[in-house]
Amino acid sequence: MTVNAARALHGSRTCFVGIGLPSAAANLARRTSQPDLVLIYESGTLGSKPTRLPLSIGDGELAATADAVVSVPEIFNYWLQAGRIDVGFLGAAQVDRYANINTTVIDRGPDRPEGRLPGAGGAPEIAASCRKVLMVLRHSRRNFVERLDFVTTVGHGSGPGDRAGLGLLGQGPMAVITDLGVLRPDPETAELVLTEIHPGVTVEQVTEATGWKLRVADSVGVTEPPTQAELAALRALKSGGDPRA
Repeated sequence: MTVNAARALHGSRTCFVGIGLPSAAANLARRTSQPDLVLIYESGTLGSKPTRLPLSIGDGELAATADAVVSVPEIFNYWLQAGRIDVGFLGAAQVDRYANINTTVIDRGPDRPEGRLPGAGGAPEIAASCRKVLMVLRHSRRNFVERLDFVTTVGHGSGPGDRAGLGLLGQGPMAVITDLGVLRPDPETAELVLTEIHPGVTVEQVTEATGWKLRVADSVGVTEPPTQAELAALRALKSGGDPRA
């Protein structure tokens, strides 16, 4: 999953990185196929080159290895909301068929308090203003739901035209990469469609792990397995070591 998410950044120059799985993928891309990729975090770091996976957007490693550290208002007002960033990379707790995101609360059922999640952070602005958005998360019915418990971040709204109607600048989510495969929005309906599966995974596994009747492409591809170099770089990133060791 992380390797395929990193590959999805091919050709990008700037990436606004969410913490967690998106950060692992973006840093792996910079260590492998995209050495010139500029990583931007909402804490104000531009061009961070962490030697290990950062624990949060406030991790000192991001500032210590950055080309520049600017204010949070500058990150959002000048870089993000002006449309200067190629890709936003996000995670999610819940995703629906139009790639809308919930990272706020989970409905835990009658007579039980809401499950509180980390919240929006910069995700709504990232999804609104980056030229395109990539998402990475684990695939289960708990995460891929028919209806979000709360709409934190707009992906494609309720279908074509919603983003334009809301004045959102970017194209929105262009791929959702999971541990089972890759989903992409249909060009006409904006609904997520299964286009690729990982080696050893079946289409049935993916559809059973999805909380709605998932559309499947006429021809479903199979992703390339990770190379030894990609795996070595990922292990080094997680351990803080040298990928060449």
